[in-house]
Formats: sequence, C-alpha cells, structure tokens
Amino acid sequence: MKELSLQHRLEAPQPLFSVEFFPPKSDDTAQQLLHTAERIQEYHPDFVSITYGAGGSTRSRTLNYARKLSEDYGYAVMPHLTCVGHSQDELKQTIADFKAAGLQQIMALRGDPPKGETDFTPHPDGLSYANELVGLIREVYPKCALAVAGYPEKHPEAPSAEIDLHNLKRKVDAGATFVTTQLFFDNAVYFDFVDNCRRAGIHVPILPGLMSITSRKQAQRFCEMCGTRIPEALDAQLLAAGDDKAAVEAIGVEWRYQQARELIEKGAPGIHLYILNRDGPAITLMQKLQAAGFYKEGVG
Repeated sequence: MKELSLQHRLEAPQPLFSVEFFPPKSDDTAQQLLHTAERIQEYHPDFVSITYGAGGSTRSRTLNYARKLSEDYGYAVMPHLTCVGHSQDELKQTIADFKAAGLQQIMALRGDPPKGETDFTPHPDGLSYANELVGLIREVYPKCALAVAGYPEKHPEAPSAEIDLHNLKRKVDAGATFVTTQLFFDNAVYFDFVDNCRRAGIHVPILPGLMSITSRKQAQRFCEMCGTRIPEALDAQLLAAGDDKAAVEAIGVEWRYQQARELIEKGAPGIHLYILNRDGPAITLMQKLQAAGFYKEGVG
C-alpha cells in the first residue's frame, strides 16, 4: 500500500477499518495472534498495526510478526517504532529493516519507559521526542505513510491540553500522514479533540481508536495508563455484569458499536480497533456495522 492510497482511503466516503495486534511472548499467544489474523482476514482491514513494547522490548518480534502478517496473510502492516533505548543509528537500521520487508507504513511514538522505570530517559545517542522520530523516518524512508498518536483526553505526562496539542502539531508538521487516537469511551471527547486540532492548524485525518472490553478491571487499567475515563453509564453496566465474562463482552461490543456508528455518521474517517489479539469482539462489531450498512461485506 502506497502512502497516497492510504491517504485516499482515509479521505474516502467508505470508512476505513484497521486493527492493532501486539507481538506474542509465547507459543500459545502466537497461535492466538495467528488465529485472530486468519479470522479477521475476511473483513479486509485497510491495515493492521503491531506494537513495539516498552523500551523496544519486542523489537525483533515486531519485525518478525509484521513480516509474517504481510507475507502469509496479505495484510498491509504498520509496525510501531519508539525512541526508547535506541541510538539514532539503531533506529535508522530498524527503519531500513521495515522498508526492506516491504512495510510501507510506520507508527512513530516516543514510547513508554522500560519495565520497572517510571520516567522516560532518552538514549545518549538517541531521540527525545516523537516529532524527532517522524523527521528521522522521513529522512530514511521518505515515501512511508506515517501515523502518530493523539490523545483526546490529553497525554498523561502533558502539563496541559494546550501543550499536548502543540506537541501533536510538531509531529504533524514533521511529516505525519495521519493521527490515530488513544482509546476513549466518550465520543464527545473525540469530536472536541478534532475541533481543537483543526483550530490549531492540524488538518490531517484523525482516526479514532476503540478498545475491546474483556473486564471492568482491564478497562480501568488501560484508562489509567492512557489518561482516559470510563463514562458513568458504561461503568454502571460493567459493575452490574460482575464476573459474567459473556455479559461484559456483550456490553463492550454494544457500547463500541454505538460509538463506531456515531463516529462514522458524523464524519470520522473510520475506526481503529484495539483488539488485544482477540477475534471475537472485533468480528461481532464488524458484523453489526455491516448489518447497519456502514461496511460492505468482504470490504474493509
């Protein structure tokens, strides 16, 4: 997939559909990832992303599984890349490896600190900010489609929403093709975020990120990590469902369906699903969206 074709999809009337995987750490989780990748194929995601791990801890696995998803499953794969723990020469080599593997889109992130650390410390010969990584990728791989992260409810480390928005603009000005948002459960924060971005001069497409819910505790943990919140109405439903996993999953799918429906109806370029390597909730959601006419069968 060339950058122009991805840009076209982001701006096309038919909403884009993409999912995020994370690299497996064991044979069992590898089988789960590959099973999910096979099952989701029939919905033809426009791209799939694969994460990089705190401190670049999954560097080789990210590249290996990105290749596998591309070569064996035919996906347009967008590997994540972070600044954490890498010199500029190492980052350049990884970018070159992505390019050699035929991966034509990259998600550029500053990255989280390595496990056991609370503060981000740049490599002595590395980069400190995601906008610097965007610039480096543009230098090494000019025609790559480049995504960056946006935080509708502010990055947890940002002193203010205004500073966070300024940092996002720096990433876009450095050459980002589009923004993918962190997860959120309240669409109002996405629409406000888009409006604020446009006023700040950020005019690239902003793809909303929606997450599967497997338990109330899991949702709370991700929200704490990402600086987002669970609306009271959703939290009350999850609390009432208790330990009934099927009920919790059904609540999550319905909430996310209503989110996706409103987002697409009001002009979002599509949806990016954080599926935690699980196929069930993603497939149920896509089936509901197809039945409602938002996606044609067999087309992402």
